[in-house]
Amino acid sequence: MSKITKLLLFMLALDLSAYAQQCCDRQATKETQNLFKNLYRLKGKGIFFGHQDDLAYGMGWKDVPGNSDVKISCGDYPSVYAWDFAGFDKDDNFNIDGVPFDKMRKYVQEGYKQGAFISFSWHSDNPLTKGNAWDTTHAVASILPGGDKHQIYKHWLDNVSEYVLTLRGERGELIPILFRPYHELTGNWFWWCKNTCTPNEFKRLWAFVFDYLTNKKGLHNLLWVYNPSGNFKNAAEFLEYYPGDGMVDMISFDYYQQDDPTKGAAYIREVGACIKIMEDIAAERKKLTALAETGYEDIPDPAWWTKTLWKAIGNTSISYVLLWRNHGPMEGRPRNHCYVPYEGNPSLADFKKFYALPNTWFAKEAKGLKLYDSRK
Repeated sequence: MSKITKLLLFMLALDLSAYAQQCCDRQATKETQNLFKNLYRLKGKGIFFGHQDDLAYGMGWKDVPGNSDVKISCGDYPSVYAWDFAGFDKDDNFNIDGVPFDKMRKYVQEGYKQGAFISFSWHSDNPLTKGNAWDTTHAVASILPGGDKHQIYKHWLDNVSEYVLTLRGERGELIPILFRPYHELTGNWFWWCKNTCTPNEFKRLWAFVFDYLTNKKGLHNLLWVYNPSGNFKNAAEFLEYYPGDGMVDMISFDYYQQDDPTKGAAYIREVGACIKIMEDIAAERKKLTALAETGYEDIPDPAWWTKTLWKAIGNTSISYVLLWRNHGPMEGRPRNHCYVPYEGNPSLADFKKFYALPNTWFAKEAKGLKLYDSRK
């Protein structure tokens, strides 16, 4: 029995009671509501696989129609495509990774047509200094209503909203977006992180942006993702900057393996502990969950996919796991800056085994699950 046939039989047996769950924007488009409800309904059944910038470039190639390092490696596309809005803060025509926004629109539309879902982060510049996202000069207070840079920040939000309104499917419908602003907020490396603002300032910023984009700009195709870094030890730490259930649809965290392959056990233990804390919070608050960024640069461990990553996430209810981008060689880095395999990578064979697992869901599964359709 094929993986797709098993998936179709599984769909027939699903309990639809979870379909009653609602996203936080009660005016959300039907496609956005359906995506949220279907992801909620599918919790614990399988994990969608995502990749940053997947269609735009990869190891040794750039802007080749239909290309994807994921597809080259396993014969299928990802079921989650992730992009970044950074560049709209400079009125640029391309984002922080050099992807032109007009081409990115086509990539988003292509992924949506495949049945996959779309996520956006935003490595925006520091609005106070105009330095990059890693300039940790305290800026949050300056962009709150009444702050010196509030109007500048509203202009940036206007740029984002104008672009999002152009992301449409073949029927003219707005494509749902998982919006992941201020990611890794509990780290100390971005201007929005916890070392640069108080919990109250962060919550006020989130509330302003939620209201501005949802109610003022009419972006009713966003699912809002709260995304600390993976350095929390308990629920209180995870929720310290949490803006409230009425403005969050999904909770997530980012966590990478940084050490040599012998340290895989630590990754499994630490990711597992964070997911357990997050899932307990999500169950109480009826939220979706994700491992929103992860990976092991250049994947030197030949069994990392099945023996480390899957051991960490395989028995969880996260909706998706997303691997970072395949940039290739980078100055100052001893290894290729790649997070999914490519020809010649030692983990390529194991990635194919990972793909063949019944509960790893790529584009073919996403297409079959019809995530944007109602189940009523």
